[in-house]
Amino acid sequence: MMTSENALPGGSDRAWDMAQSATAEVDGQGLVVAWTRAAERLLGYPAEEVLHRPAAELLAMPGDEARVAAVARWCRSGDGWGGSVAARHRDGRALQLAVQVTPLLDGSAHERWSVLALEEWRLPGGGVNQLMLEPFLAHAPVGMAVLDTGLRYVWVNDVLERLVPLDRRLGKRVTEVLPKLEAEAFEERMQRVLKSGDPVLDYEFRSPTYADPHQERAYSASFFVLEDPRGRRIGVWYMVIDVTERWRAQERLALLNDASVRIGSTLDVTRTAQELADVAVPALADFVAVDLLDSVLRGAEPVPGPVDSTPTMRRSGQQSVHEGCPEAGLAVGEAVQRPPSSPIARCLLKGESLVEPVLDFATSSWVTEDPVRAAVIRAFGFRSVMVAPVQARGITLGAATFFRSRRLGPFVADDVQLAEELVARAAVCVDNARRFTREHTAARVMQQNLLPHELTGGSALEVASWYFPADAPSGVGGDWFDVIPLSGARVALVVGDVVGHGINAAATMGRLRTAVRTLANLDLPPDELLARLDDLVIGLVKTHRTDPPADAGNPSVASTFMGATCLYAVYDPVSRRCSMARASHLPPLIVGPGGAVECPDVPAGPPLGLGTLPFESVELELAEGSLIALYTNGLIETCDRDIGVGLSRLSGALAVPGRTLKEVGGNVVKALMTGPPSDDAALLLARTHALDAHQVASWDLSTDPAVVGSARALAGRQLSEWGLDELLFTTELIVSELVTNAIRHGTGPITLRLIRQDALICEVSDASSTSPRLRHARTTDEGGRGLFIVAQLTRRWGTRYTPIGKIIWTEQSMPSDTDPSDGAD
Repeated sequence: MMTSENALPGGSDRAWDMAQSATAEVDGQGLVVAWTRAAERLLGYPAEEVLHRPAAELLAMPGDEARVAAVARWCRSGDGWGGSVAARHRDGRALQLAVQVTPLLDGSAHERWSVLALEEWRLPGGGVNQLMLEPFLAHAPVGMAVLDTGLRYVWVNDVLERLVPLDRRLGKRVTEVLPKLEAEAFEERMQRVLKSGDPVLDYEFRSPTYADPHQERAYSASFFVLEDPRGRRIGVWYMVIDVTERWRAQERLALLNDASVRIGSTLDVTRTAQELADVAVPALADFVAVDLLDSVLRGAEPVPGPVDSTPTMRRSGQQSVHEGCPEAGLAVGEAVQRPPSSPIARCLLKGESLVEPVLDFATSSWVTEDPVRAAVIRAFGFRSVMVAPVQARGITLGAATFFRSRRLGPFVADDVQLAEELVARAAVCVDNARRFTREHTAARVMQQNLLPHELTGGSALEVASWYFPADAPSGVGGDWFDVIPLSGARVALVVGDVVGHGINAAATMGRLRTAVRTLANLDLPPDELLARLDDLVIGLVKTHRTDPPADAGNPSVASTFMGATCLYAVYDPVSRRCSMARASHLPPLIVGPGGAVECPDVPAGPPLGLGTLPFESVELELAEGSLIALYTNGLIETCDRDIGVGLSRLSGALAVPGRTLKEVGGNVVKALMTGPPSDDAALLLARTHALDAHQVASWDLSTDPAVVGSARALAGRQLSEWGLDELLFTTELIVSELVTNAIRHGTGPITLRLIRQDALICEVSDASSTSPRLRHARTTDEGGRGLFIVAQLTRRWGTRYTPIGKIIWTEQSMPSDTDPSDGAD
């Protein structure tokens, strides 16, 4: 808006051509009371047609009456007004006039105004004058408004007039026109501009549209001060630009950035699907459902390309602007049933997004195919829907469905592109999680198959075990344990830990456990068994270091062979002695029958795979009913608890009496497993038993060949006492052959021992280290068939060495109706 002073051509020495200007007078009611001949020439109206008629009738633009009223209020509060006005010539032509309104002072109380008008093109400068700016500003594509010092609207252009009509805006304060929060922000900034004179630029805000209160648009407003030629601040004007597209682009960019941070935070398929739904609501949609193929949730490999039939899907994630997702109809994890003609099925078949910007409740398949879904759509006011396939690396993983109400309006092309990009990012994360699930499941299955399924200590030990996999991305590690029956009713206990995690550590654990079982069958003492196992690990290290393809691209392979720890113990229920050795593993804990907990001093030894120091064995005598506890470091050591504290807690938990090993182990787990373990944790408990005297019979024999008959007789009488007459014939043959071999090929002293357990064990020991071997004699040979006969009559047989010689032993199955614990009467 321009003042009368501004209307003069700035910077020109030429005066206004007064001869060409038209003059009229208007009273306080807006009636023409004086009309000059120049006015007649300008507009074509004679005085009799104009006098005493409203001056507003001369205006060419409808609605300018409100502008005239605003100008009148402006003139009354100031020194007049100057600007550009469109007037109507008598012949119907529209003329753009430069107008200057000045108050007349005649000493009376009546208001009178002098109006001077001139066609704008006659102004100096070819008509390019500040007076000509008003029409351009009035039709400018941005909103503009002028307010007085009382912050009342004086003038607005067409853009703002379309938002709020003039009769609801002119002469009113901002707080009477705009919404409360927006008006308060405007007034605060305009007061600041009036006070300081400094403009306020680019204030961004959001406001509902007047056509649809549910829709929001973004605007940027800049505020400037108005000053007259004498520098007095006479008002404020502001300019408003619609920046909705820029705002939406920024929001899309922010949403994509948020998605890159929030989606894929874990390697869990369901969690990733839920993260997609969480990111999309409420920024992109009012309700989102993510349905994935059932095979994806299991970690299986889907068929490449689009899905050609209606697959089994499950709801994997959902989110809503309403708490609890009442519109979902399904809980996460439930099966999703969709007919082949449904939009989701068609989306999976085509492998592309399907969009209905505006739902047609009469024809849309979203409404017509399922009455329950139709009721939900109507109840929650859904107006727009889109379904996008979840695809990654050429395979279809599922579908994501987006619903909108009037709050966000229909889906447009930019929304579809944004949703597809979100889904594409989530699809890669889902596929990564699926692959991890597949490999994690395979590693778990492999680990479970490599660990023992059932443990038995026979009549020598009562055993129980616990295993907790690490709560880590790999989920599997190299901890293992085992209980191995040995000859002579003895039992071996073993626990170990391979360095590292993952499928390679689990595979190495399986190798070592198999190797320990193989070496245990050789009846090696603990220190020698660990030495043999150490050689095996060294061989594994050398194999992987000299085989580049095996290590290429997988540095964890070598790390899994950097070392392993192991503890091996052998318990003999006849002597109640336990020998053990360890390769840098944590020492065992022994709980006596009275509850006292001891940590035996077993030399630590080096880790397996180093081949440096030798291993040493320790032999202990255990009271019947003693408890042996073997464990790995994951049980007692955590990130916030060192080994010393863990050992103390373990000792305290083991000291708590329990009727069964399960109760004792439960106390340990409760005391130590306070959260998911960061490393694999294993616990093996064994309670010792001793064989009664009536279960063992032993005789010292001379080296005289005649003693063979006596040995058969001694064995026969003992079997009769035990009620094992069914085994009398085979046992006499076995005793005869073993004693004869000891006399012929060994050296004294010779001992015969029978053990009645879950099997009948026959042992013959001598002082020679020469091992017998099984021979297949020819038909012409007179001997050499003894051990062959023994092998045929027993379920297993073998040789073990002692510090003073060897023992040849056999095992025979007990009759099915015999209780090994029963003794002779």
